[in-house]
Amino acid sequence: MSPVRAAERGRYPADWPQISAAIRFGRADGQCECTGECGTGHAGRCEARHGQAHPVTGSLVVLTTAHRDHVPEHCDPANLFAACQRCHLAYDSGHHAVARARTWQAGLTVAVWGRGGRVERQGAELTV
Repeated sequence: MSPVRAAERGRYPADWPQISAAIRFGRADGQCECTGECGTGHAGRCEARHGQAHPVTGSLVVLTTAHRDHVPEHCDPANLFAACQRCHLAYDSGHHAVARARTWQAGLTVAVWGRGGRVERQGAELTV
């Protein structure tokens, strides 16, 4: 199964699986390439390796490919880096917050995570 959401798949090139694999397992050799740009506080290159326990969280690492500029159509290798889940989610957190706010402002249904789990709400019902 692809980690790319169905609504976004059209924005990726047809050969995205090959591009992503070349970054994750060719250039990065199965290790997260984040060198701290995620803001989680690690010094130097993240030590997380695909298929192994994450050195901080202990969860199984599934290496992903992140876009530095958050634009799926921009697949130049210089714009891509292999990232563990922790680094990728942290790196994209600001971008996700902006997208979520736009969705709320448009009054669309969004999923909100809280202490009680996932709840779907209409944008007009939410306070930002």
